[in-house]
Amino acid sequence: MDLEPVFDDGAHGRAKIGYVLLATEQTIEDDVYRLRPDGVGIHFTPVPIPDSITVATLGDIGDNLAEAAALLLPDGTLDVVAYACSSGSVVLGEERTFAELNRGAPGAKATSLITGVMRGLRAVGAERVVVGTPYLDEINRIEADYMRRCGFDVLAIHGLGIERDSDMVRVAPGYIADFAAAIDRPDADAVFLSCGALRSLDVVEAIETALGKPVVVSNQAMIWDTLRLAGINDRIDGYGRLLRDH
Repeated sequence: MDLEPVFDDGAHGRAKIGYVLLATEQTIEDDVYRLRPDGVGIHFTPVPIPDSITVATLGDIGDNLAEAAALLLPDGTLDVVAYACSSGSVVLGEERTFAELNRGAPGAKATSLITGVMRGLRAVGAERVVVGTPYLDEINRIEADYMRRCGFDVLAIHGLGIERDSDMVRVAPGYIADFAAAIDRPDADAVFLSCGALRSLDVVEAIETALGKPVVVSNQAMIWDTLRLAGINDRIDGYGRLLRDH
């Protein structure tokens, strides 16, 4: 038999997106697959970290980002690569994060979770924000200062004082909704719930309805950002106005 193989664009002809995750991560993969449009390929790789989210452990990751990104579709067909950690991307900063990601995946557009969040906040017209996190105060201070340097008026930031990533993933969605309501302020344009480990995506629509204002949560914003960078403009209902309207 001398038939030649016939090729097409594959199952993921629309786009291919890679996410570099903390090795302790347990939430992001489910959230990304839940919102993945047809024809979009999703690829994950971990970076090592102990089950301790501190400034020191997050800072150590910088040396491993390029190596991790290089494992994502080494054939060079990756369209977008993201560092999928809110706290980690503010500790390293976007400039270093992008440089490390592109050392490993030079043909992909580089982004980070905090980048997607800030783009998402701008898209919904938010300048004055309140921020809720599960983090220790040392991380909260860095995140608030980073966002202020990027032009946001962070009215307040409230953390839950949790260090272990394995505990962050266990914060109940109902509590997250109550937490968002408790930290909201009338002068805030939006509420931002930080951390890819939190199951905030489960309740973001309900929180927006209750508060009557935009609510941006880490995984929602990251998925929106990576899809748009990849040229995927599908609108997705049920997970907040960012994915529905922008």
